[in-house]
Amino acid sequence: MNITVKPQEPKDGILTAQVTVSAADVDAAIAKTYKDIAHKYQFQGFRRGHVPRPIIDGILGKQAVLAQATNDVLNDAEPMILNELDIVPIGRLEYPEEPDTLSAGSDYTVECHMDVRPSATLTSYDAPSITMPPDEATDAEIELQINQLLSYQTTYEDAKLERAVDDGDIISANIDDVENGERYAGQNRMISLDGANLPEALHNGLVGMKPGETKDVAWEDGDTTIKLTLTLNSIMKAVTSELTDELAKKNFGFETADELKAAVKEEIEQDKVRSLPGLKEDRLVEAVGKLLDLDEIPENYKNQIFNELANEFLSTLQRQGLTLDTYLGARGVEIQDFLNDLHAQADDRARQSLALDALASHLGIAVSADDVRAEFEKAKVDDVDAAIDEWTSEGRIPAIRESIKRTKALSWLVENATVEIVDEVAERAAAEKKPAKKKAASKKDDATEKKPAKKKASPKKKPEEAPAE
Repeated sequence: MNITVKPQEPKDGILTAQVTVSAADVDAAIAKTYKDIAHKYQFQGFRRGHVPRPIIDGILGKQAVLAQATNDVLNDAEPMILNELDIVPIGRLEYPEEPDTLSAGSDYTVECHMDVRPSATLTSYDAPSITMPPDEATDAEIELQINQLLSYQTTYEDAKLERAVDDGDIISANIDDVENGERYAGQNRMISLDGANLPEALHNGLVGMKPGETKDVAWEDGDTTIKLTLTLNSIMKAVTSELTDELAKKNFGFETADELKAAVKEEIEQDKVRSLPGLKEDRLVEAVGKLLDLDEIPENYKNQIFNELANEFLSTLQRQGLTLDTYLGARGVEIQDFLNDLHAQADDRARQSLALDALASHLGIAVSADDVRAEFEKAKVDDVDAAIDEWTSEGRIPAIRESIKRTKALSWLVENATVEIVDEVAERAAAEKKPAKKKAASKKDDATEKKPAKKKASPKKKPEEAPAE
């Protein structure tokens, strides 16, 4: 089927196009519909597939046949329209609720509408400046990695504190099961009061206790009442060993501490070979997204990106044999916090995609048939020609072309960006050690100090990022 597509200028995020199907294709579509009906249904007195049109019209109604032919034509035309316009719409194409039906021997013309992304600009088309870690491992990075290794050797001992337990403490306690609390019971249990993986009533019961104190706690878990007796043994402190030749040999299999550090340095630098190119791209995409000159991203586009991210994430969990509930439960993350975080990611992704589109348009980036073919070859499909034909018949080639344009725009950013090398780990360590500046006291400050400070609510744990493309 051949069609003619005449688009109008998009207005308020909607593109309208006039689509015309030739009379010859209209007649072919009508004939195909009659043939399909003749094969699909059994008409008394006629062999299947050999039913005259007047018989079908008399039983089903000619208008019903033409309506079915019209619907088939519109469905077949949709991928052709997308290919002709070279556009990736937001959602599906929309036709009139009751479109005119085909008429034998005549061209068929219909208007279709589709939501499209806005054509945006950037506040600057200069490649942005970013900071990046050095290619080689720094002393601060090696020290951080060594400290992480040593943290696995951490032991805990009695801090000899007589104060009350506070949020964030690690404590040793005896928990006796009084009623329905078998899963919490135990002697000398090490418990971290970080607000995760602990029932709120149990957490609140332990906070405020002093070493040697005993307390009963109870709470409702659905239809079950849980009762425990808590005895606080001690508040614990972490003890981390220093790195010595003996520790390096005993715990890590290296003859000396210097050998361990050399191995860590090599591992960090090998990881940087793999990770720094991607990090550079991520930072450039984030930077160019901030240059987008658009006040508000269309809600339907943000929702489309949100659905894509959600499907990607759920597919990843499924491949790992996990459910969303299991994943969130293991991390102590509330579903609403997870959704809020995913929406924020979708907003960023939408803005960054539009920014790359604007840059590609400004640079005049074009996509050739060879570029499209190379994309399929890169994906290592078995039959490139067959895959291209399939994607073309489904109207998905514009999505490939769009992706290639964005990739080329990103490559331009990588080649032209100004990069400042910064030892970020050392900077973070210095910032953490730097004491906060003390303000000069004022009369107002003096008056304020006499009042007890209000206690802030503990922030909820943020979910981890879902995987990005």
